[in-house]
Amino acid sequence: MTNTSKPLWQPSPRRVAASRLTAFANAAEKRWNRRLASADFPALHDWSIRHAEEFWVSVWEFAGVIGDMGNTVVADREMMPGSTWFPEAKLNFAENLLCRPLQGDALVFWGEDKVKGRASHADLYRAVAQTAAALRGMGVTRGDRVAAYLPNIPATVVVMLAAASIGAIFSSASPDFGVQGVVDRFGQIEPKVLFACDGYWYNGKVVDCQGKLGEIAERLPSVERVVVVPYAGSGAAVGIRKGETLAEFLAPFVEERRIRYERLGFNHPLYIMYSSGTTGVPKCIVHSAGGALLQHLKEHQLHGDVKPGDRLFYFTTCGWMMWNWLVTGLASGATLLLYDGSPFVGRGNILFDYADAEHMTHFGTSAKFIDAIAKIDLKPRATHSLKALRAIFSTGSPLVPEGFDYVYANIKKDIQLASVSGGTDIISCFVLGNPNGPVHRGEIQCAGLGMAVDVFDDGGRPVRGEKGELVCTRSFPVMPIGFWNDDDGARYRGAYFERFANVWCHGDFAEITDHGGFIIHGRSDATLNPGGVRIGTAEIYRQVEKLAEVVESIVIGQDWPPGNPGDVRVVLFVKLREGTRLDEGLANRIKQVIKDNTTPRHVPAKILQVADIPRTKSGKIVELAVRNVVHGQPVKNVEALANAEALEHFRERIELKG
Repeated sequence: MTNTSKPLWQPSPRRVAASRLTAFANAAEKRWNRRLASADFPALHDWSIRHAEEFWVSVWEFAGVIGDMGNTVVADREMMPGSTWFPEAKLNFAENLLCRPLQGDALVFWGEDKVKGRASHADLYRAVAQTAAALRGMGVTRGDRVAAYLPNIPATVVVMLAAASIGAIFSSASPDFGVQGVVDRFGQIEPKVLFACDGYWYNGKVVDCQGKLGEIAERLPSVERVVVVPYAGSGAAVGIRKGETLAEFLAPFVEERRIRYERLGFNHPLYIMYSSGTTGVPKCIVHSAGGALLQHLKEHQLHGDVKPGDRLFYFTTCGWMMWNWLVTGLASGATLLLYDGSPFVGRGNILFDYADAEHMTHFGTSAKFIDAIAKIDLKPRATHSLKALRAIFSTGSPLVPEGFDYVYANIKKDIQLASVSGGTDIISCFVLGNPNGPVHRGEIQCAGLGMAVDVFDDGGRPVRGEKGELVCTRSFPVMPIGFWNDDDGARYRGAYFERFANVWCHGDFAEITDHGGFIIHGRSDATLNPGGVRIGTAEIYRQVEKLAEVVESIVIGQDWPPGNPGDVRVVLFVKLREGTRLDEGLANRIKQVIKDNTTPRHVPAKILQVADIPRTKSGKIVELAVRNVVHGQPVKNVEALANAEALEHFRERIELKG
């Protein structure tokens, strides 16, 4: 893709001079006697790959990681998988988040417009000390699993830090998951203790969790305690196997004031995350304490310019890796701004109300949220100050070029808009923002420092200006330890390393631009292939959703003719504004806008209206699940969906039969 247009944003010289990235490059220059000007980002990135040991040591030192680095940076670096980063290092993840000389708020919380609260660093430390002591008191030790079925509330941060402080492994699911979804996840990892909420707020209404919680407790025999955290329900634990209230759990330890940190290996497990796909029981992905810490510090400080005293927000649930990414912001001295509930309270204004009220510096959200507020013509720039806001982060799906236009026209003009992409697989990003570089319309700014990101064609050759597979050609510290219950590593290798030998193949259909930026065109397994030409689904969504009548869309390739898996036809489903009907005129306009802006191959053979589009709990639309339904195949992990009932809109459609 050639894009010669002017950047939408360019940082001022003063801003570049004051950035953490500039300070890092200056420190690394002196440390290694190299020329590493941050303004020459390609050269800086090249050094971070060619001299990876120097780079990651510099990240450790610059970010002030608490712990012993050891003498070996990486063993067997050329092996992927198989390399081991910082094999002699000792650290504790929670210690790095809590032991900073900071003043003021550690956490601020809004539960829609119903609940507000804040906690100082002393408050947070004390709560973690009590919870860690209670966990130790019930026999939880290093390697045990601590599970949380909780909203994005301060208690969840406390539980995670308490578990991490003693070397236990933390895993979470948001309370909108059904019973089977929770059992599919936690049943595999056999937690010793389960923390769960009594209920939560969503769109102004209380959703009770205690009925589900009773059933979940019965179906998780490994759980020795179920601790009910009061939030939006009765707060009781009656009728729940092994149930007790949070107050009861903490009662013997309310005088505890000291955390005893267990310093463990860099590659000691910290988190178990879950794949969000709908093709089977979720994979349990195990991430290390050192890898997650070092990668998040790098991304926050060098790519996001997060500084001590900043106020960091990400709209996320505890079932999405962006929650884990957000919480590490404490290690960079940021205050965490937590929010739970619907982002559309107050007609979509509540998050911007929050930004003004709490002097938010970094606003993280999904591309779908930006699309949605653009559709309703929200103009925060006209109604809110947003004076402190320096950066907007967007992920979850590709942010279309029109989304970039909307942000700069209607949210804030002088701001770094960092579209980022990575995933649960690495609990971080492959491609993301550069606070010292320009923002070009529709492009992710750069590859992550220390990440040897490339795009390969089907033959495994690097390509530029062409679409291909997003890969990483050298190992990096935040690669997963592996999958849970995958002792020989076969499932782990099969997930990422079978396509290209010794190369991580991420499963994104991507492109490197003339600026060295990136465009994600969709998931590789959802790409369309009419007539043997690969088409990214995002290319079609961008055009379709320009039309005011279209709220959202989803596109699949249907095997055509039936019984001939060698070819497909493109089928587009559209969710329209209330009161709008898909007639021949609108269908023709949709086809025309696609044809005018892409190619004739992109034009759908069929366009059908649906009442809703299925999505995962983290808001991603699920092309593969829809494709399975259309082809009469089972969707194995419907519990991963926020609205599984929407699949029925695609089943046995007569329009697709002949």
